Amino acid sequence: MHMDLEQLRQDMQKILAEWKNHSSIQAGNVFLIGCSTSEIAGEHIGSAGSGEIAEMLFEELKAFQHETGVVLAFQCCEHLNRSVVVERSVALARGWTIVSAIPHAKAGGSMAAHAFRSLDHAVLVEFVEADYGMDIGDTLIGMHLKHVAVPLRLGIKSLGQAHVTYAYTRPKLIGGERALYEK
Repeated sequence: MHMDLEQLRQDMQKILAEWKNHSSIQAGNVFLIGCSTSEIAGEHIGSAGSGEIAEMLFEELKAFQHETGVVLAFQCCEHLNRSVVVERSVALARGWTIVSAIPHAKAGGSMAAHAFRSLDHAVLVEFVEADYGMDIGDTLIGMHLKHVAVPLRLGIKSLGQAHVTYAYTRPKLIGGERALYEK
């Protein structure tokens, strides 16, 4: 299937513009992306990865990072146990366990593989606790979101042919009936 990369870019820009306006976005927080470029292209997840789509999305996500100060994290597919690509400095500062694998299109996915090649000092970590998540193509990012994840309803529900879901997290409410939650 031929994808209109310019239309995809415009849609991604709209999605990220909505994210920028969300009150929870804060510099230094982790923004997790799970992405099936196959699903975007209208194919079955893991069957038709696209380096072109991954490159375009990465460019838009890096611009978003520059504008917001968030930390980007890219989830791999199940063949690498849904490990996550991040900058080495982020992994070390947060005490995340670095694992030994190099994502590629058939083990990790095109998006994670592109991120691994494109970040300055990329590493793979076993697990993260992200503050925000964007799941493009139903890649199942929930295992890497902090408790408590809250669905975010943005205007765009799909990117290309892929279903997209969004979430942010909030601290757990503890204490019961005597607790106060607002300052």
